[in-house]
Amino acid sequence: MFLRYQIIIFHILFIICEAKYGFITWSDNAVISVTDNVYDIPAVHVARATYSNEINSTGWAFLELHTTPDSSDEKQAYAAGFLEGYLTRDLIWMHWQNMLKGYCYNKTDVCGLIEDYVDKNEEYLADMINSYPDDPYWYQVKLYKIQLEGLPVGYNQATSHPYEWLTARDILWINMLGDLDDLAFALTMPTLTPEGLLFGEHCSGLVKLLPDLSDLFTSHVTWNSYQSMLRIQKMYVLNYRTSPRDPRPLPGRRMSLTSYPAFVQSTDDWYITSAGLVAAETTIGNSNRTLFSLVQPIGQVMEFVRAMVANRLAQSGSDWVKIFRQHNSGTYNNQWYIVDYKKFKSKTEFSAGKIDDGLLWVIEQLPGNTEAADLTEELKATTYFPSYNIAYFPRIFNLSGGNERVATFGDWFGYKTNPRARMFQKKQSSIASLHDTMSVMRYNDYKHDPLARCACAPPYSACNAIAARNDLNPANGTYPFRALGHRSHGATDAKVTSSELASKFQFLSVSSPTYNISRGIPPFQWSEFDMGSQISHEGHPDLWMFPPLIHEWQWG
Repeated sequence: MFLRYQIIIFHILFIICEAKYGFITWSDNAVISVTDNVYDIPAVHVARATYSNEINSTGWAFLELHTTPDSSDEKQAYAAGFLEGYLTRDLIWMHWQNMLKGYCYNKTDVCGLIEDYVDKNEEYLADMINSYPDDPYWYQVKLYKIQLEGLPVGYNQATSHPYEWLTARDILWINMLGDLDDLAFALTMPTLTPEGLLFGEHCSGLVKLLPDLSDLFTSHVTWNSYQSMLRIQKMYVLNYRTSPRDPRPLPGRRMSLTSYPAFVQSTDDWYITSAGLVAAETTIGNSNRTLFSLVQPIGQVMEFVRAMVANRLAQSGSDWVKIFRQHNSGTYNNQWYIVDYKKFKSKTEFSAGKIDDGLLWVIEQLPGNTEAADLTEELKATTYFPSYNIAYFPRIFNLSGGNERVATFGDWFGYKTNPRARMFQKKQSSIASLHDTMSVMRYNDYKHDPLARCACAPPYSACNAIAARNDLNPANGTYPFRALGHRSHGATDAKVTSSELASKFQFLSVSSPTYNISRGIPPFQWSEFDMGSQISHEGHPDLWMFPPLIHEWQWG
């Protein structure tokens, strides 16, 4: 049994599958066509895509979408959204039911305040787009918004039942999911601070430099609710100009990302761009209530938009940081790490490896505050940079209430004393390959690892791992705070890229909560999960037990 599961864990699938194709032509408006034969796509088109839903066999769906530079940027953006909405319609409806359908039940007052905020923020964005039409930043915001507007049009055209129609505002809300909880708290300021804001429990990340400079691995693990596990790997090739006065193609015109149905960004976040950048993040907790008064609808751009503008416009890590920190909304507060593979030359048989300044930039965000630095020298000295939901920069750590959290809850909240910090420190030295990195990022041995122990009953938590499995904590257990307890929450994927794979926009990935039969960690199965009947999981496989794979993009 142990050998069989080990083979499953480490066998890599190279995925090139027959897929459904779609394309957009334009007469007076966008006209969509769908075919099973790639040769049916005409030479003159605005956008084309290949899409396959393989969630039941691999854990992923795959979407590759290209627009043509012969069309105006506005047509390209609209066609991109329209085509994605049409092709991925079924997954969008299922993901909407799983993630957002009941969000406003019993909290209409909160949702009314959010709607008012969004109205004002949308008006502000429109004013800036109209006032600065030639500014690259606002021009890319405009194109992003057009792509977002096209998506529900394509979705609704593919939808026969009126009950399942979604509005442009519905699609905006689901794209806001990362920002939504921070926004709701800032607008209502309830007496109690939600634990999600205290713990920042989204994701683990690692940048690992091999000591001999033979390779550089960048990796990320999403922590999320299990109902979120309808996943799509996407390749966007959007041939926009930088601005109306700058005909140069965007540095990040091509990018691969892990994403979700209806999202036109990652939200994990995980991006590989044609500028040679890999950008990823983990959420940082913020228990400083006073900062949330700085969240305002005017003068700010929500995080999910700012991240995509930075991905499109940045040529370097320093560029990315400079662009992203503008118009900080103070929502979805994260620690981003940006790796510039142009600054890395791997060691070969014939030449020594080389690292240039600017290889690794890190930026952290809170309402009204950002801090960033080039951490290349630290990476060279330590050979790794870990990310695990706790601020690296002392000023951001203190501003976010980090000292108070340590004083209240103990070492679990300390930057160097958190269990994941210690696990990364211990495990990273074993990494010598892509597969080793994947093993570290899927690590959970909570029943046996002393670092997973806590003042709990039983005396450990499956949250204390690089890849959490909170569903395995007993419902009748006793835990000092909810994050360590029994929940529909854990590590839902892992992604690792290398210098070679990143050049091809590829990465080794796995979609499913981590499992290791020999260490007492079974695969996640909805029918065996005590909370499964209470949680919407439309479109999900019952058993989540998929091997790692590397997807090869059909059109490059």
